[in-house]
Amino acid sequence: MTYFKLDLEEYLSPHFVHRSNWLRAAVLGANDGILSTASIAIGVAAASSTREPVVLAAVAGLVAGALSMAAGEYVSVSSQTDLEKADIEREKQELEEDPEGELKYLAAIYEKRGLKKETALLVATEMTEKDALAAHVRDELGIHELNQANPVQAALASALSFMAGGILPLLVAIFFPLKYMEYSLYVFSIVFLAVMGALSARTGGSKIWKAIVRITFWGTAAMGMTAIVGYLFGVKVG
Repeated sequence: MTYFKLDLEEYLSPHFVHRSNWLRAAVLGANDGILSTASIAIGVAAASSTREPVVLAAVAGLVAGALSMAAGEYVSVSSQTDLEKADIEREKQELEEDPEGELKYLAAIYEKRGLKKETALLVATEMTEKDALAAHVRDELGIHELNQANPVQAALASALSFMAGGILPLLVAIFFPLKYMEYSLYVFSIVFLAVMGALSARTGGSKIWKAIVRITFWGTAAMGMTAIVGYLFGVKVG
């Protein structure tokens, strides 16, 4: 859609907000892949005396999680896109029915943001003359290229990033000694999570240590709880 095109190179080159959509999906998917797969594997390892159930649980969790992430992301982004399209159509109708009222409303938005009343009206008039719908979509509805996402792309990004993250604890479950499986899964998963947290923070321009502490804490809590559940069964599988 051309009514809210921005010169991203000129307007946002020093900033990180233009990375938010793909970064959110990729980081969320990879972190979930690591944490979910590792947690399931640790829970089964705590109640198993053989490797096969651990690996099977990790594979099942990896596949189910990737499909779940893809479906959830597709539905979520599709719903958001449908709402945005409906709002844009409604705005188009309002511009046709009451252009003067919409002009005053747009001027009020600019005035509220700090412009003088006369300046706000002048800006609103010029923006309306250039492209009224684009001005209202951007400044009234808050919709522009930066916060739009493609449902299929978002779903694929989430699924692939989940699988990329989930493969790491799966490899630990396959190749590391069974005797220390729970500890190996925990240590390596925390390392993986910390690395992901650091990369996402660096890419997004936020504080690295804060991201690492946050993800390490919640990762430890999740894997600790599943390990406790496994031990509470008191039955060795296999």
